[in-house]
Amino acid sequence: MRFPFFSGADVARAVSPLEAYDAVRAAFVAHARGEWTMPPKVYVTNYPAGDFRAMPALGGGHALLKWVTSFPGNPAKGLPTVSGLVLLSNAQTGGLEAVLDAAAVTALRTAAAGVLAAETLCRPGAESVAVVGCGANGAETARMFHARGSDVAVWDIDAARSSAVADRLGVRVAPSREAALAADVVVTVTPGTQVLFPEGSLREGQHVSMMGADGPGKAEVAVAELARAELYCDDWEQASHGGELAAAVEAGVVSRDRVTELGRILAGEAVGRRSAGAITLFDSTGLAIQDLAIAKTAAAKADALDLPHLNL
Repeated sequence: MRFPFFSGADVARAVSPLEAYDAVRAAFVAHARGEWTMPPKVYVTNYPAGDFRAMPALGGGHALLKWVTSFPGNPAKGLPTVSGLVLLSNAQTGGLEAVLDAAAVTALRTAAAGVLAAETLCRPGAESVAVVGCGANGAETARMFHARGSDVAVWDIDAARSSAVADRLGVRVAPSREAALAADVVVTVTPGTQVLFPEGSLREGQHVSMMGADGPGKAEVAVAELARAELYCDDWEQASHGGELAAAVEAGVVSRDRVTELGRILAGEAVGRRSAGAITLFDSTGLAIQDLAIAKTAAAKADALDLPHLNL
Protein backbone atom coordinates (compact mmCIF):
# COMPACT_ATOMS: atom_id res chain seq x y z
CA MET A 1 0.00 0.00 0.00
CA ARG A 2 1.37 3.42 -0.98
CA PHE A 3 0.21 6.69 0.53
CA PRO A 4 1.44 10.31 0.43
CA PHE A 5 3.52 11.87 3.18
CA PHE A 6 3.02 15.58 3.92
CA SER A 7 6.02 17.27 5.50
CA GLY A 8 5.46 20.49 7.42
CA ALA A 9 6.20 22.50 4.29
CA ASP A 10 3.79 20.33 2.28
CA VAL A 11 0.99 20.93 4.79
CA ALA A 12 1.58 24.68 4.46
CA ARG A 13 1.53 24.42 0.66
CA ALA A 14 -1.69 22.41 0.69
CA VAL A 15 -3.74 24.40 3.22
CA SER A 16 -3.85 28.20 3.28
CA PRO A 17 -4.81 30.13 6.43
CA LEU A 18 -8.24 30.95 5.01
CA GLU A 19 -8.85 27.32 4.03
CA ALA A 20 -7.82 26.20 7.50
CA TYR A 21 -10.20 28.72 9.08
CA ASP A 22 -13.15 27.53 7.02
CA ALA A 23 -12.32 23.85 7.56
CA VAL A 24 -12.03 24.18 11.33
CA ARG A 25 -15.23 26.22 11.50
CA ALA A 26 -17.09 23.47 9.64
CA ALA A 27 -15.57 20.85 11.96
CA PHE A 28 -16.81 22.70 15.05
CA VAL A 29 -20.33 22.74 13.60
CA ALA A 30 -20.20 19.07 12.57
CA HIS A 31 -19.03 18.09 16.04
CA ALA A 32 -21.73 20.17 17.74
CA ARG A 33 -24.35 18.41 15.62
CA GLY A 34 -22.95 14.97 16.42
CA GLU A 35 -21.85 14.33 12.83
CA TRP A 36 -18.15 14.18 13.72
CA THR A 37 -17.06 12.38 16.87
CA MET A 38 -13.96 11.98 19.00
CA PRO A 39 -13.07 10.33 22.31
CA PRO A 40 -11.16 12.50 24.81
CA LYS A 41 -7.44 12.76 24.11
CA VAL A 42 -5.17 10.43 26.06
CA TYR A 43 -2.14 11.89 27.84
CA VAL A 44 1.01 9.86 28.42
CA THR A 45 2.97 12.10 30.77
CA ASN A 46 6.65 12.38 31.51
CA TYR A 47 6.60 15.59 33.55
CA PRO A 48 8.40 17.86 34.01
CA ALA A 49 9.95 17.11 30.61
CA GLY A 50 6.66 16.95 28.71
CA ASP A 51 3.89 14.68 27.49
CA PHE A 52 2.65 12.55 24.61
CA ARG A 53 -0.94 12.70 23.35
CA ALA A 54 -3.04 10.27 21.34
CA MET A 55 -6.01 11.91 19.63
CA PRO A 56 -8.55 9.97 17.49
CA ALA A 57 -11.49 11.35 15.51
CA LEU A 58 -14.09 10.18 12.99
CA GLY A 59 -16.05 12.23 10.45
CA GLY A 60 -16.64 13.09 6.83
CA GLY A 61 -15.73 9.62 5.59
CA HIS A 62 -12.37 9.55 7.36
CA ALA A 63 -10.82 8.48 10.64
CA LEU A 64 -7.76 10.09 12.16
CA LEU A 65 -5.17 9.36 14.80
CA LYS A 66 -2.74 12.03 15.92
CA TRP A 67 0.31 11.07 18.00
CA VAL A 68 1.87 14.32 19.14
CA THR A 69 4.19 15.64 21.83
CA SER A 70 4.47 18.79 23.94
CA PHE A 71 7.93 19.29 25.43
CA PRO A 72 8.21 23.00 26.43
CA GLY A 73 11.94 22.80 27.23
CA ASN A 74 12.89 21.62 23.76
CA PRO A 75 13.58 25.00 22.11
CA ALA A 76 16.48 25.56 24.52
CA LYS A 77 17.92 22.31 23.15
CA GLY A 78 17.39 23.31 19.55
CA LEU A 79 14.40 20.97 19.24
CA PRO A 80 10.73 21.71 18.43
CA THR A 81 8.19 21.82 21.26
CA VAL A 82 5.65 19.89 19.18
CA SER A 83 6.40 16.88 16.99
CA GLY A 84 4.60 13.76 15.81
CA LEU A 85 2.47 12.32 13.06
CA VAL A 86 -1.13 12.44 11.88
CA LEU A 87 -2.56 9.29 10.27
CA LEU A 88 -5.60 9.74 8.01
CA SER A 89 -7.60 6.63 7.08
CA ASN A 90 -10.62 5.82 4.94
CA ALA A 91 -13.52 5.23 7.33
CA GLN A 92 -15.18 2.66 5.05
CA THR A 93 -12.22 0.44 4.24
CA GLY A 94 -9.82 1.24 7.08
CA GLY A 95 -7.08 1.89 4.55
CA LEU A 96 -4.43 4.46 5.38
CA GLU A 97 -4.63 7.37 2.92
CA ALA A 98 -2.09 9.92 4.14
CA VAL A 99 0.49 10.66 6.81
CA LEU A 100 1.09 14.27 7.82
CA ASP A 101 3.52 16.21 9.98
CA ALA A 102 1.68 16.80 13.27
CA ALA A 103 3.38 20.09 14.16
CA ALA A 104 2.23 21.78 10.96
CA VAL A 105 -1.32 20.46 11.32
CA THR A 106 -1.36 21.58 14.96
CA ALA A 107 -0.20 25.09 14.11
CA LEU A 108 -2.91 25.57 11.48
CA ARG A 109 -5.76 24.26 13.57
CA THR A 110 -4.60 26.09 16.72
CA ALA A 111 -4.49 29.35 14.80
CA ALA A 112 -7.88 28.71 13.22
CA ALA A 113 -9.52 27.96 16.57
CA GLY A 114 -8.03 31.00 18.28
CA VAL A 115 -8.94 33.42 15.51
CA LEU A 116 -12.38 31.89 14.99
CA ALA A 117 -13.20 32.22 18.69
CA ALA A 118 -11.89 35.79 18.75
CA GLU A 119 -13.97 36.87 15.77
CA THR A 120 -17.07 35.11 17.11
CA LEU A 121 -16.85 36.40 20.67
CA CYS A 122 -15.20 39.82 20.53
CA ARG A 123 -17.33 42.90 21.08
CA PRO A 124 -18.66 44.86 18.08
CA GLY A 125 -16.20 47.56 17.12
CA ALA A 126 -13.18 45.90 18.75
CA GLU A 127 -10.09 47.40 17.13
CA SER A 128 -6.76 46.36 18.63
CA VAL A 129 -5.63 42.73 18.19
CA ALA A 130 -2.56 41.10 19.72
CA VAL A 131 -0.96 37.67 19.75
CA VAL A 132 1.20 36.92 22.78
CA GLY A 133 3.73 34.17 22.10
CA CYS A 134 5.56 33.85 18.79
CA GLY A 135 6.43 30.19 18.66
CA ALA A 136 5.19 28.08 15.75
CA ASN A 137 1.54 28.19 16.86
CA GLY A 138 1.61 31.87 17.79
CA ALA A 139 3.24 32.85 14.51
CA GLU A 140 0.60 30.89 12.60
CA THR A 141 -2.11 32.65 14.62
CA ALA A 142 -0.71 36.05 13.67
CA ARG A 143 -0.52 34.91 10.04
CA MET A 144 -4.18 33.90 10.14
CA PHE A 145 -5.30 37.18 11.69
CA HIS A 146 -3.34 39.00 8.98
CA ALA A 147 -4.93 36.85 6.26
CA ARG A 148 -8.35 37.67 7.71
CA GLY A 149 -7.61 41.40 7.43
CA SER A 150 -6.82 42.26 11.06
CA ASP A 151 -4.10 44.75 12.00
CA VAL A 152 -2.41 42.42 14.47
CA ALA A 153 0.49 43.13 16.83
CA VAL A 154 2.74 40.39 18.21
CA TRP A 155 4.78 40.09 21.39
CA ASP A 156 7.10 37.42 22.74
CA ILE A 157 9.41 37.18 25.73
CA ASP A 158 12.16 36.74 23.14
CA ALA A 159 12.28 40.12 21.38
CA ALA A 160 14.29 38.74 18.47
CA ARG A 161 11.66 36.10 17.83
CA SER A 162 8.76 38.57 17.83
CA SER A 163 10.71 40.86 15.47
CA ALA A 164 11.47 37.97 13.12
CA VAL A 165 7.80 36.92 13.02
CA ALA A 166 6.64 40.50 12.47
CA ASP A 167 9.13 41.02 9.63
CA ARG A 168 8.20 37.74 7.97
CA LEU A 169 4.45 38.35 8.14
CA GLY A 170 4.38 42.11 7.66
CA VAL A 171 2.72 42.77 11.03
CA ARG A 172 3.60 45.00 13.99
CA VAL A 173 5.52 44.28 17.19
CA ALA A 174 3.63 45.46 20.28
CA PRO A 175 5.62 48.10 22.20
CA SER A 176 5.46 46.06 25.41
CA ARG A 177 3.91 42.99 26.98
CA GLU A 178 1.52 45.27 28.86
CA ALA A 179 0.37 46.90 25.63
CA ALA A 180 -0.23 43.51 24.00
CA LEU A 181 -2.23 42.22 26.97
CA ALA A 182 -4.35 45.40 26.97
CA ALA A 183 -5.59 44.92 23.39
CA ASP A 184 -9.31 44.57 22.73
CA VAL A 185 -8.69 41.07 21.37
CA VAL A 186 -5.82 38.94 22.68
CA VAL A 187 -4.76 35.43 21.76
CA THR A 188 -2.28 33.92 24.21
CA VAL A 189 -0.14 31.14 22.75
CA THR A 190 2.44 30.45 25.46
CA PRO A 191 3.68 27.32 27.27
CA GLY A 192 1.11 28.06 29.99
CA THR A 193 3.68 28.05 32.79
CA GLN A 194 3.10 31.70 33.72
CA VAL A 195 -0.16 33.54 34.46
CA LEU A 196 -0.40 36.46 32.04
CA PHE A 197 -3.64 37.91 33.42
CA PRO A 198 -3.51 38.14 37.23
CA GLU A 199 -6.54 38.97 39.34
CA GLY A 200 -8.23 42.21 38.29
CA SER A 201 -6.27 42.66 35.06
CA LEU A 202 -8.91 41.95 32.40
CA ARG A 203 -10.73 44.99 31.00
CA GLU A 204 -14.43 45.45 30.28
CA GLY A 205 -15.28 44.37 26.76
CA GLN A 206 -12.03 42.46 26.29
CA HIS A 207 -11.79 39.06 24.63
CA VAL A 208 -9.00 36.53 25.23
CA SER A 209 -8.51 33.25 23.39
CA MET A 210 -6.36 31.14 25.73
CA MET A 211 -4.47 28.60 23.65
CA GLY A 212 -1.54 27.64 25.89
CA ALA A 213 -3.06 25.90 28.90
CA ASP A 214 -3.73 22.50 27.31
CA GLY A 215 -2.60 20.22 30.09
CA PRO A 216 -2.67 19.78 33.89
CA GLY A 217 -1.01 22.53 35.87
CA LYS A 218 -0.90 25.05 33.03
CA ALA A 219 -2.63 28.44 33.23
CA GLU A 220 -2.50 31.78 31.41
CA VAL A 221 -5.31 33.49 33.39
CA ALA A 222 -5.88 33.63 37.15
CA VAL A 223 -8.78 31.60 38.51
CA ALA A 224 -10.29 34.79 39.97
CA GLU A 225 -10.52 36.24 36.45
CA LEU A 226 -12.41 33.16 35.24
CA ALA A 227 -14.98 33.87 37.93
CA ARG A 228 -15.80 37.32 36.53
CA ALA A 229 -15.92 36.48 32.83
CA GLU A 230 -18.23 34.86 30.32
CA LEU A 231 -16.64 31.49 29.62
CA TYR A 232 -16.40 29.51 26.39
CA CYS A 233 -14.40 26.45 25.37
CA ASP A 234 -13.78 24.07 22.50
CA ASP A 235 -14.92 20.96 24.40
CA TRP A 236 -16.16 20.85 27.99
CA GLU A 237 -14.86 17.37 28.82
CA GLN A 238 -11.32 18.24 27.78
CA ALA A 239 -11.31 21.80 29.12
CA SER A 240 -12.69 20.86 32.53
CA HIS A 241 -10.01 18.23 33.09
CA GLY A 242 -6.92 19.46 31.28
CA GLY A 243 -7.46 23.02 30.12
CA GLU A 244 -7.50 26.57 31.45
CA LEU A 245 -10.81 25.87 33.21
CA ALA A 246 -9.57 22.81 35.11
CA ALA A 247 -8.20 24.62 38.17
CA ALA A 248 -11.36 26.72 38.47
CA VAL A 249 -13.56 23.62 38.17
CA GLU A 250 -11.51 21.85 40.85
CA ALA A 251 -11.82 24.89 43.13
CA GLY A 252 -15.59 24.98 42.64
CA VAL A 253 -15.45 28.40 40.97
CA VAL A 254 -16.68 27.21 37.57
CA SER A 255 -19.45 24.72 36.81
CA ARG A 256 -20.72 23.22 33.57
CA ASP A 257 -23.67 25.59 33.27
CA ARG A 258 -21.33 28.61 33.09
CA VAL A 259 -19.41 27.41 30.03
CA THR A 260 -20.61 27.40 26.40
CA GLU A 261 -18.93 25.34 23.72
CA LEU A 262 -17.94 27.36 20.65
CA GLY A 263 -19.36 24.79 18.24
CA ARG A 264 -22.85 25.27 19.64
CA ILE A 265 -22.65 29.00 18.92
CA LEU A 266 -21.40 28.42 15.39
CA ALA A 267 -24.19 25.86 14.82
CA GLY A 268 -26.82 28.37 15.99
CA GLU A 269 -27.67 26.35 19.09
CA ALA A 270 -26.39 28.86 21.68
CA VAL A 271 -25.67 32.56 21.99
CA GLY A 272 -22.23 34.09 22.43
CA ARG A 273 -21.25 37.39 24.03
CA ARG A 274 -24.12 38.81 26.09
CA SER A 275 -23.11 42.48 26.11
CA ALA A 276 -20.46 44.85 24.77
CA GLY A 277 -19.01 45.33 28.24
CA ALA A 278 -18.66 41.64 29.05
CA ILE A 279 -15.27 39.95 29.33
CA THR A 280 -15.18 36.84 27.15
CA LEU A 281 -12.64 34.05 27.64
CA PHE A 282 -12.21 31.08 25.31
CA ASP A 283 -10.37 28.00 26.57
CA SER A 284 -8.80 25.95 23.77
CA THR A 285 -7.46 22.48 24.55
CA GLY A 286 -7.09 21.34 20.93
CA LEU A 287 -9.52 18.90 19.33
CA ALA A 288 -8.89 15.92 17.11
CA ILE A 289 -11.81 16.99 14.92
CA GLN A 290 -9.83 20.16 14.12
CA ASP A 291 -6.84 18.03 13.09
CA LEU A 292 -9.18 15.91 10.99
CA ALA A 293 -10.45 19.02 9.20
CA ILE A 294 -6.92 20.13 8.30
CA ALA A 295 -5.79 16.63 7.30
CA LYS A 296 -8.80 16.11 5.01
CA THR A 297 -8.23 19.49 3.35
CA ALA A 298 -4.58 18.65 2.71
CA ALA A 299 -5.24 15.10 1.52
CA ALA A 300 -7.75 16.34 -1.05
CA LYS A 301 -4.87 18.14 -2.78
CA ALA A 302 -2.37 15.28 -2.67
CA ASP A 303 -2.64 14.51 -6.39
CA ALA A 304 -1.82 18.09 -7.32
CA LEU A 305 1.37 18.18 -5.23
CA ASP A 306 4.66 16.46 -5.90
CA LEU A 307 4.72 14.48 -2.66
CA PRO A 308 6.89 11.57 -1.56
CA HIS A 309 5.02 8.32 -0.98
CA LEU A 310 5.53 5.76 1.75
CA ASN A 311 5.08 2.03 1.35
CA LEU A 312 3.34 -0.11 3.95
